[in-house]
Amino acid sequence: MAKKLFVGNLPYSTNDQTLGEMFASFGTVGSANIITDKFTGRSRGFGFVEFEDDSEAEKAVEDMNGKEIDGRAIVVNEARPREERPAGGGGGRDGGRGGYDRR
Repeated sequence: MAKKLFVGNLPYSTNDQTLGEMFASFGTVGSANIITDKFTGRSRGFGFVEFEDDSEAEKAVEDMNGKEIDGRAIVVNEARPREERPAGGGGGRDGGRGGYDRR
């Protein structure tokens, strides 16, 4: 059974390939994905690594959590299921009209 890990506080220069390489020594990495901003394409500083074997994933958490990468102590733990958020956006106290009444 595959296990997905959350990897946070990554240097912004990290890409999918380098993330996978960081964890390859622990076993077979099924996938490695850096989450990027949908507008700028820039890394958001976190990603996910999926291992095919649970014991390999657990070993990676033990060894990599708190490890310093380019001056940043990364966070590695088992990924939680994504929480559903309500659709929408904008809005706010003025109804999303840019802060003043355009009528």
